[in-house]
Amino acid sequence: MADAPKTSRAGRNLPAAFAVGAALGGTVIVILVFQPKLWLVVLALAIPIATYEVTRRLSEAGYLIPIVPLLVGGQAMLWLTWPYREAGALGGYAVTIVVAMIWRLLGRGLTAQPVNYLRDISATVLLATWIPLFATFSGLLIYQQNGAARVFCLMLTVVSSDIGGYTAGVLFGKHLMVPAISPKKSWEGLGGSLVFGITASVLAVAFLLHKPGWVGVPLGLMLVITGTLGDLVESQVKRDLGIKDMGTLLPGHGGLMDRIDAMLPSAVAAWVVLTLLA
Repeated sequence: MADAPKTSRAGRNLPAAFAVGAALGGTVIVILVFQPKLWLVVLALAIPIATYEVTRRLSEAGYLIPIVPLLVGGQAMLWLTWPYREAGALGGYAVTIVVAMIWRLLGRGLTAQPVNYLRDISATVLLATWIPLFATFSGLLIYQQNGAARVFCLMLTVVSSDIGGYTAGVLFGKHLMVPAISPKKSWEGLGGSLVFGITASVLAVAFLLHKPGWVGVPLGLMLVITGTLGDLVESQVKRDLGIKDMGTLLPGHGGLMDRIDAMLPSAVAAWVVLTLLA
């Protein structure tokens, strides 16, 4: 019998997770260095995959989610930023919600009584906000001056926060932060996330954006907080659904959504901080 894959104290298959993470990170670096606008194409591929992963899991739990409006609307939110920037994203989001509401209302025909409509449309609004709208904010960064560097600031800070939190949690984690939601997150891990994340943010802002290093402090703090909360939100959703991972696309990580859960709300925070301060 073949040996089971080795997992770490944090429950990860480290070799697979490292290989997948390196491949994804390398791809992002190449795109942002040589063809930054291709970042929009990356998002255009990632958004429907993550949306489908969560929708499938919700469907398994009995939810009836209007997937077509979500998939089409996600692309509209993203690509309408090209000519219209923030207004395009907001308009695409609003139209997506309206169409999804009608789609779910009339999905069984004009004579059938909708069942669990409020529950399903609430989950649909959450999905439309959580995945395509939040992801679109990282696309909006590309249009700004030194857009690729701004996306780098986001990615480097969130990844560094994750590394710091994982390392400190494994080595020193004793005091659980929110055991009812995530039994592996500790206050020591959060401290590691803050140290690594803020340090990476300060360096990225100074050397990539050529802005005062102090801008990296609020940026790093916000990204660590939103990244940690984004991870906790997905953990609670999975706990509600009784599942471990959203998917199996990425060995060592789970689904794509399991890899980008911290990035999504952090993209909003990065856009806000960098738009106001840099």
